[in-house]
Amino acid sequence: MKKEPRKERLLMLRKTFHGGVHPADGKKFARDIPFQTYLPKGDLIFALNQHIGKPAKPVVQKGDTVLAGQIIAEADGFVSAHVVSSCSGKVKAVESRTTVAGTLSPCIVVENDGNYTLAEGVGTQREASSLSNQEIVEFVKAAGIIGLGGAGFPTHVKLMPKNPEEIRYVIANGAECEPYITCDDQLMRTAPEEIVAGLKIMLQLFPNAEGVIVIEENKPEAIAAMEKACAGQGKVRVQAVHTKYPQGGERSIISVVAGKHLKLGMLPADVGCVVDNVATIQAIYRAVCKSEPLMERGFTVSGDGVKNPCNLMVKIGTGFAEVLEAAGGFAEGKEVQKLICGGPMMGIAMAGLDVPICKNNNALTVLCEDPVAVAEKQQTACLRCGRCNQVCPLGLTPQMMAVAAERKNYERYEKKLYGLECIACGSCTYICPAKRPLMQLFKQAKAEIMAAKKK
Repeated sequence: MKKEPRKERLLMLRKTFHGGVHPADGKKFARDIPFQTYLPKGDLIFALNQHIGKPAKPVVQKGDTVLAGQIIAEADGFVSAHVVSSCSGKVKAVESRTTVAGTLSPCIVVENDGNYTLAEGVGTQREASSLSNQEIVEFVKAAGIIGLGGAGFPTHVKLMPKNPEEIRYVIANGAECEPYITCDDQLMRTAPEEIVAGLKIMLQLFPNAEGVIVIEENKPEAIAAMEKACAGQGKVRVQAVHTKYPQGGERSIISVVAGKHLKLGMLPADVGCVVDNVATIQAIYRAVCKSEPLMERGFTVSGDGVKNPCNLMVKIGTGFAEVLEAAGGFAEGKEVQKLICGGPMMGIAMAGLDVPICKNNNALTVLCEDPVAVAEKQQTACLRCGRCNQVCPLGLTPQMMAVAAERKNYERYEKKLYGLECIACGSCTYICPAKRPLMQLFKQAKAEIMAAKKK
């Protein structure tokens, strides 16, 4: 009788990871709202640096006519990605515009003609099983696909590890652990077959791997839909995991699926894994089998400050102000205090909505209370309780990192405390009883260190 609880606990450990927190998930606002397609009314703005790596290089100029699906900026290096127009119309300008980060960034502005006329070849059907590995990678690259979970790493680069035969797991990340965001949940409910098809295309590149679709247990409808789509598919399965933030982080998800610890400085491929968001994997299917470049993505508009929280299928380049309007605008009778691109844990606070949606933007969260402002009023000196150390999913020491960062002892921060490995998940800030802005401090330290390295 005593062995059963121990066995059950061991099984539970396989469904979670070290550290993590349990913030209020806010999923109730939009989780059951089906996708609606939103067609933008205004100009579309395409940033050239909406991915990790070198910004894309424009191949159009003011006055050029473009079609939906046409490459308007080419990848400028190995770690870079094409930018594709999501509408037809005329190039209005190639100039700097404000983006989500609040900084000026080079952009291509297209005057949308409202017709969405497709470029030649878009929509051409292909059979993936007849393609070579190189052809698959080239089609993914041509489509301008990047990680749609938020990181924005060019996908074709991920599909070319040094030793593909050593990859054991291709992981479809459907955890969607960030509070309020529900577009991946809806995607898994409505397009499970396309996600499975995309995963099978990836498995063609990695002959010794199995496909694992990871979904948190607070998404039972998505789990059921994906399990049905996986039935009879051989090397593809669903793995339900405990609901805990940040379950969607690469290190967290790898520790659960592969039982591997991704050491500091290592890449997922170093432990036999390739990890991609479920939306990215659907985009791979569409690029390879339907010749569709990345022109649209799922997007959640949510929070207690929104009149009609919803999940939208939006064109890349659409303005944030337009998607808020599509959700009915601000909730009546409420005063909005916070606008966030993404969710409240890892999202970016926005000064305004006159900025375009990029490939790696998945949500607009509108809140009637600013948790940062509330925390600032309650902030005290560090209590040395150690809770931040306990919840860090990477096993870092935020308490010591904060001291080093405040003193600008960046050599210790980087070399001794491995501060650059911080994924800015915000778990330490969330759990801190002294309400210290730890994540913000670490972001500033990293930015200053990286700026010094560039010099």
